[in-house]
Amino acid sequence: MKTLRLKPGKERSMQRRHPWVFESAIARGGADSGETVRVESHDGAFLAWAAFSPTSKIRARAWSFVETQRIDAAFLASVCERAVRARGLFDLQSDGVRLVHGEADGLPGLIVDRYGDTLVAQFLSAGVERWKDALADALLKATGLTKLYERSDASGREREGLKPVTGWLRGEGTTEMTIREHDWKLSLDIATGHKTGFYLDQRDSRQRFAELAKHRRFRRVLNCFCYTGGFTVAALAGLKAAGALDGAELVSVDSSQPALNFARANIALNGFGGEGSGVKTEFLDANVNTVLREFIDQGRTFDAIVLDPPKFAPTVAHAERAARAYKDINRLALKILEPGGVLLTFSCSGGISADLFHKIVASAGLDANVDGYISERLGAAPDHPMTIEFPEGEYLKGLVVVRKPA
Repeated sequence: MKTLRLKPGKERSMQRRHPWVFESAIARGGADSGETVRVESHDGAFLAWAAFSPTSKIRARAWSFVETQRIDAAFLASVCERAVRARGLFDLQSDGVRLVHGEADGLPGLIVDRYGDTLVAQFLSAGVERWKDALADALLKATGLTKLYERSDASGREREGLKPVTGWLRGEGTTEMTIREHDWKLSLDIATGHKTGFYLDQRDSRQRFAELAKHRRFRRVLNCFCYTGGFTVAALAGLKAAGALDGAELVSVDSSQPALNFARANIALNGFGGEGSGVKTEFLDANVNTVLREFIDQGRTFDAIVLDPPKFAPTVAHAERAARAYKDINRLALKILEPGGVLLTFSCSGGISADLFHKIVASAGLDANVDGYISERLGAAPDHPMTIEFPEGEYLKGLVVVRKPA
């Protein structure tokens, strides 16, 4: 077994069961891509069994902190089974579920989502890439399913020295499907959609937006970076429950026409819009910043706005530039938010902490000359867990901001 020996003082994070070993912490040792290594402190004490990555700044990711544990297919099968079983702890109200969430489930670099009878997996680290076949078999056994589609095309694979891979890994079938979420349905394509095909992490926030729409009876709703229209469908569902659809206007903005096509389809799938519905839905294939500035010039305002942008800062190194981008869109949105209106604003950037995001939104409000209450903090749904040993798992941050009445 090959060994990594850490520099003096660099063992503390692993002693707290943090799963990462950075290149700068290693005194000596190495291995092939994905190979299991023994990680030791500077004095030879055992710390963990880990998968080695010769190109990534994260040179090793821990499989286990138990010295007697053998890292083999049987071990990985047990970890997969435990992760799947853990999802039964939560009432998720959906047949679209995150089954494996990387480090939080003891499988660093592996993401697995279930959409109905199909699994979609991302193998994003050297370790899970090396064990791909064994993991695929284990996942299908743990779920009792027969189909697994691979979406290993995220940018993180480059840092691991891995090329993008997509396609059916086990079984075959259609890549377009429809899932149930709460009281509505959403269509997606696992081959072409973002991530594994959809943003399951926003499930609870979409439900919360539906509740707010029902309670507040929004008349004008703006959904920015709308993707396939999940928040738009949620708002419509809430308004329908309140009997307040008639006369409502909903604007959905995204720079992807294919995504907007799915958004239109999802609205129709749930029976909203169309002739005689009394609700107006508008879809704009455009840059969000440009649209927000145009609405300011037009004096167009909204009772509710959602800002759910893509990842602006994948790492802390990108945080400064990303902070400017987040501030700009929040400043523009606050300018067109009616007094008493509600802004749901999000950051999915791991390089932006919750505290920094709060400060960014506060600065945006100051520049927009808008005062607001932060009524709620939002985060990823519980099937995207953050563990006590791995705070970096908290990537999605959201704030519900209510603009103070004039």
